[in-house]
Amino acid sequence: MNNNIELCIFDLDGVIVDTAKYHFLAWKKLAKEFGYELTKKQNEKLKGVSRVESLKLILQWAGVHKTEEEQIELARIKNDNYVQLIQTLKPEDIFPGVKNFIFDLKKNGIKCSIGSASKNTKLILRKLKILDLFDYIVDGNMTKYSKPHPEVFLKSSEVLGIKPQNTIVFEDAAKGIEAALAGGMFAIGVGNTEDLPTAHYVISGFTDFSLSRLKETK
Repeated sequence: MNNNIELCIFDLDGVIVDTAKYHFLAWKKLAKEFGYELTKKQNEKLKGVSRVESLKLILQWAGVHKTEEEQIELARIKNDNYVQLIQTLKPEDIFPGVKNFIFDLKKNGIKCSIGSASKNTKLILRKLKILDLFDYIVDGNMTKYSKPHPEVFLKSSEVLGIKPQNTIVFEDAAKGIEAALAGGMFAIGVGNTEDLPTAHYVISGFTDFSLSRLKETK
């Protein structure tokens, strides 16, 4: 790994906070409307996938056809369900160690940004009261391509003027790891090695994780 670390990009869902459970409940409720029972295993395949692409996958699994107009409306309904669910989010829901790790980075002059497919990223960050911790935020409202395309990460490096090889991405989804690698960045998986086999390195979480440990990662 290049030890000249200038930027760390964090995915949001599953890395900073667990919003996956709310996505699952919202998708599950929507799928029931057309008689389909979405499973937790299927929901895992939706990690890091845009709302539109997630809906298309669910419709495919259900064997249900919807017009483009109907899909737009279904996506809106799902998002309304999700936004209602995440109103309960609070600062205590941030994963252990995340804030301290970000403070450590910023104290050492390393920029931090968000690279998330979620169109509700800023709402979630406001609920968690950490919006001002990040130098730049890229969300689903700003990107044309979904992960594993690297656009969501490359935008941060471009705007902040930092080369991809000096950038580290923290991701919990396989598609996100692929996106980081496609962008020429160092990819650290958050979770377990079995689910993120292509990551350069995998951590279980940010408890006791620090910049010094990051620099030792090879």
